[in-house]
Amino acid sequence: MALVERPGEVLDAVRLEIYRHQFTALAEEMGAALRGAAHSPNIKERRDYSCALFDGAGRVVAMGDHMPVHLGAMPMSVAAALDVLGPLAPGDVAALNDPFAGGTHLPDITLVAPFYPRVPGDDDASPSLPAAGAGAPAAPLAYLASRAHHADVGGMTPGSMPLAREIYQEGLRLPPVRLVAGGRRVEDVWRILAANVRTPDERRGDLAAQLAALSTGARRLHELVASRGAPEVEASMAALLAYADRLVRQGLSLVPEGSYEAEDALEDDGFGSGPLPIRVRLTVRDGTLEADFAGSAPQTQGGVNAVAAITTSAVRYVVRCVVEALLGEGLPAGGGAMEAVRVLTPAGSIVAARPPASVAAGNVETSQRITDVVLAAFGHALPDVIPAQSQGTMNNLTVGGLDPRTGAPFAYYETMGGGMGGAPGGPGLSGVHVHMSNSLNTPIEALEHAYPVRVWRYEVRRGTGGTGRHPGGDGLRRDVELLADAEVSLLSERRTVPPRGLAGGGDGALGENRLLHGTEEEVLPGKVTFRAPAGSVLSIRSPGGGGWGTP
Repeated sequence: MALVERPGEVLDAVRLEIYRHQFTALAEEMGAALRGAAHSPNIKERRDYSCALFDGAGRVVAMGDHMPVHLGAMPMSVAAALDVLGPLAPGDVAALNDPFAGGTHLPDITLVAPFYPRVPGDDDASPSLPAAGAGAPAAPLAYLASRAHHADVGGMTPGSMPLAREIYQEGLRLPPVRLVAGGRRVEDVWRILAANVRTPDERRGDLAAQLAALSTGARRLHELVASRGAPEVEASMAALLAYADRLVRQGLSLVPEGSYEAEDALEDDGFGSGPLPIRVRLTVRDGTLEADFAGSAPQTQGGVNAVAAITTSAVRYVVRCVVEALLGEGLPAGGGAMEAVRVLTPAGSIVAARPPASVAAGNVETSQRITDVVLAAFGHALPDVIPAQSQGTMNNLTVGGLDPRTGAPFAYYETMGGGMGGAPGGPGLSGVHVHMSNSLNTPIEALEHAYPVRVWRYEVRRGTGGTGRHPGGDGLRRDVELLADAEVSLLSERRTVPPRGLAGGGDGALGENRLLHGTEEEVLPGKVTFRAPAGSVLSIRSPGGGGWGTP
């Protein structure tokens, strides 16, 4: 069968699969370039980033195997950049982090660049961000995006993940702006960014690494267009999106039709409000899904508020997991446009906050609870598919101050793995990042080299996973001594309500935060910001996962 050259028409299956892997490899290579060029351990070691390819309409075609929490949010970033700045010209790169204009929380900075196929006279020495020239196409063939969690973007505490009451306390808020215009850096914007953060050299380096990721993606796309032609590449993107959406509809058609409800809650917002319920009603009908979050708690003053992009990401992630489990095959790396999925979020709620709500923990903690509640609702329809609850938190720790070795400011951010829930197919894993987090730990050697800290203890918390036919995975314990006076922030959950077992399985153990003073241990709340003197030891102990099935 010959390959058609008009977007939206069907490609033959073999060539479509080849393009599927080429686009996925492109996004993965972008991520490898970002990781290799990054300056901060949070990006280089923990891999807290995502890279993606979008079509000319801003629909995600492929994402690297990076952070699930970015799955549904990055398309909103691309859409916001185009809405505010209009079609990006050759050589332009947009930047943004505003949660209320396409972002998620302030540390996540997204860069978006258009891709225009080369025309005669383009400078081959700058294949990624060519300046506009005569004969350039009227509209981009595609867009490339890179998102990275920056270890500090200003705000009231180092690390920009404070216990805050409003977004203005959390850091520099960047609406869609041009970071690069016509192939030249917009120095005014770079200076504003550097002047509002504690570690400007690191920020410049990480932003440059994100630009390198865009260059890598553009270079590969140029090679693909040169060998196959722009019409065929454009057709393949449209066909891949249509194929992914057909798979989603097919998978949803295997879910028994009906309405399924579930409720879970965040423990607190750090300022005394809680528990904060999250409710969802899933309606499955004729291969479509509606997820209605009516009845969820109103937005609160603490930073557990999630914007709609986060809620959409969590729903897309769960749908992808369920569809792939039912079909026995993976979706294309972008997941498709998911036109069969509709997400309803009440404005001004904890799942669709409005400014000036603080949102730092919405991306990292509320996203996990939304995942839990959507999985629980699916569990009513698919009891032999859905696992018990995993740790349900990212155990966020930020530490910052002056490094006595250099006299310069430092900002350290870390999340920690825990127990994965047991599932119908087997036991949960121990000491892993779960669901909306796909990052790694910072290795002890890299951590102690980069920051004034010493790791005294790092181990699996044996026996913290829930009992069951398929037990839950165990949590972790990490004890870190501060070698300098520092400002510390903790944003964590599952400290008072454990991860639940399923189908007769036992609950996972609670997580704990403690401050060690010699032989004494001070219990810390799940969400807190405080000043700690040098010599203090922070002990973060993550929850275990729930067990599945009667033991």
